[in-house]
Amino acid sequence: MANKRLDHVGIVVRDLESTIRFYTEIVGLELKGRLTHTNGVFQLAFLGFGGSNETEIELIQGYSYDLPAEGTVHHFAIHVDDIQKEFERIQALDGVELIDQEIVTLPNGYQYFFIYGPEKEWIEFFQR
Repeated sequence: MANKRLDHVGIVVRDLESTIRFYTEIVGLELKGRLTHTNGVFQLAFLGFGGSNETEIELIQGYSYDLPAEGTVHHFAIHVDDIQKEFERIQALDGVELIDQEIVTLPNGYQYFFIYGPEKEWIEFFQR
């Protein structure tokens, strides 16, 4: 099996700017990158502590504003070395429900697809 690691945890937020400020000024994370999703709606920000291979926090604004008071973790992501090969492997498995029917490519070249876990949690396979 290919080399894998936990890539990031996605958190849906109501206010991206104030959340970035909190995570950078209070928690001490640094803003590593920010972009608009190819769907033109979601605003994404990636935060970490500076390590190039670290697990990051991904903030997602625009996915849903109907959040519980405690917020919500949207997904976690597994880094893969070859997204196409992993997509084909997952497609060939019985009992796995794909959320994305194709690989999505973001403006920065990152690629991903989602599947459902056994409790309908979202699991992302992600290649930088």
